[in-house]
Amino acid sequence: MKRIFATTALAVALSFGAGISTAQDAAIEARQNLMQLQAFNLGQLGAMAKGEMPYDAEQAQVAADNLVALARLDQSAMWPEGSDSFATDKTRAKPAIWDNFSDLMEKDQALVEAAVAMQEIAGTDLDALRGRMEQVGKACGACHEDYREPKN
Repeated sequence: MKRIFATTALAVALSFGAGISTAQDAAIEARQNLMQLQAFNLGQLGAMAKGEMPYDAEQAQVAADNLVALARLDQSAMWPEGSDSFATDKTRAKPAIWDNFSDLMEKDQALVEAAVAMQEIAGTDLDALRGRMEQVGKACGACHEDYREPKN
């Protein structure tokens, strides 16, 4: 687990570009990179669940372990006030986040719980993985529906 966390932290750290001009830009980039890493791991699990790639119990477990480690990261510093879609075009985060920050954190906790539930079965059974993928998707979607602007 320590290795997974260290690898994840290193990947996030290395993904920062040299052109970051403000603390808000850094926070936006950090949270976007975190979500890209989550999406990468979810993508592998989703492809297995949909039959787009063969189910590999070991890889499914690694992806689920990674997702849990990523979901458990403390994101509070990644959401400074003023790093929303009204303040910059670098993000689709709605300003409502800062009016309802405790709700955002509750939704983040729901993602952690769904990811942990998936982690428990990811490497054991494809059908169970399919069911848990739906729970994780709902947890992700709940936050995105309320707090992310649609793509233009």
